[in-house]
Amino acid sequence: MATRRALLIGPRRLTSAYAERRAMAAAASGPAAVGNPAPDFSLPDDSGQTVSLADCRGRNTVLFFYPQAMTAGCTREVCAFRDSLASFNQLDAVVFGISSDSVEKQLAFKQAHNLNFKLLSDAGGTVRSLYGATMVMGLIPSRITFVIDKKGVIRHTYQAMLAAEAHVEEARKALETLAQSQ
Repeated sequence: MATRRALLIGPRRLTSAYAERRAMAAAASGPAAVGNPAPDFSLPDDSGQTVSLADCRGRNTVLFFYPQAMTAGCTREVCAFRDSLASFNQLDAVVFGISSDSVEKQLAFKQAHNLNFKLLSDAGGTVRSLYGATMVMGLIPSRITFVIDKKGVIRHTYQAMLAAEAHVEEARKALETLAQSQ
């Protein structure tokens, strides 16, 4: 009987992996794809104030989705953005970190690491879904960065779960390329 059970579970796993690959492919060509207008949203920031993407028009915008506040990888990522914020300001870019953590947890995370940019609370995961920043292996929210130009068009995306600090360099390079073409 154990063998039969293993055979039944096997196809389910394959089906689940197949579905995940299809979802990732759909997200890559979906509304939050390079060259498409960035989906607009409004979310509370770490102080409870509402931030709308539409309010950022006229400036380049970096949105980085991270899995969870107060974790090692996410701390490295937000601190790397903090330490590089001057270079983003020189490239006329505003930076926002987004996770599903509560406003209160975002504020505690910001204060604990002296962050100099806003963290947005996407408690229901609506914006994460809108941007196709899906779950990795169905368990962990993905780590993905979007660079949006002054007109609100997505110009670059970068996704890497383990290379948290690389998101900063990828975003900076994309903004430098944008600056040369504007």
